[in-house]
Formats: sequence, structure tokens, C-alpha cells
Amino acid sequence: MGGLPWDKPRRVIAKVEWHTGDLLPRVGFVVSNLPMEPDWIIRFYNKRGTAEQHIKEGKQAINWTRLSCNGMAQNEVRLQLHALAYNLGVFLQGTDLPEQIADWSLTSLQTRLIKIGARVVRHARAITFQLADVTVSGDLFNHILAAIQRLRAPPVPE
Repeated sequence: MGGLPWDKPRRVIAKVEWHTGDLLPRVGFVVSNLPMEPDWIIRFYNKRGTAEQHIKEGKQAINWTRLSCNGMAQNEVRLQLHALAYNLGVFLQGTDLPEQIADWSLTSLQTRLIKIGARVVRHARAITFQLADVTVSGDLFNHILAAIQRLRAPPVPE
């Protein structure tokens, strides 16, 4: 066995978690050269992992790395639209969604709520969204709109 494969010394920090119902603890290790306290390093790497999950989710669900337009300005607009779609999906995940869709992934939200065909019919007193049958039901869609409505701040009295 040779020496360490690194040219600098590294710290190995063990993370041991006990979860209710588990027979054995969950053990993980972080190898780092950061000089901070172990708790700080664990929080840092957890946040980094969360950020990388968001990037992966954006790449897979929204395809925001697919910028195939000829010009730079068109690709910039396309990337902004991808970011808007991603933010809309994350916003919806943060609302009090109905139980049957509360655990939907960003991909499911995108394909069933955001990226769907619809026709908007405007009447004198109402606007109607006619959605494709493959999307959520009208009742479920109304529950989603109600969850979004509950997020609105109350009107400011004048």
C-alpha cells in the first residue's frame, strides 16, 4: 500500500446519524482541506449537495443547457425562459399543493402543469382555460390555483 494519493494532507470527517426506526446508524465521510469546525464543514457540503441537486434537476427537467439557437441573443432569451420555468416549478413545489401531487418532481410539475397545451377562451364575464385531457383534472387544477391564491398578501388598506 502506497501513501495518500493527494499532494496535501486532508481531513476526514465522519458524520454519524441516528434515525428513529433504523437498526444501525447512517455513517458518511467528508474528505476536505477546509480548516473550519467539523459541524460547519458538514453543513457546507450538505448545502453544496443541495445546490448540485437543483442544477441536475434543472438540466433534466427544464433542459436549460439545451441552447440550440443560432444567435447569442436568442440563446439568452431561451435560457431566461428556462430559468423562469424552473422558478415557476420550484414556486409550485413550495405551495400547499393537494396531497395527490404534493410529492411530484419538478419534471412531473413541468409536463403536467406548465408545459401543456391549452386554449384560452375569453367571454364577456369570464376567461376559461381549456386544457388537454392528459393534464390534471379541473378540480385538481382549481385546488392548485387556491393554494397559489393563499400565498398572496392581503390587500393593503388605503
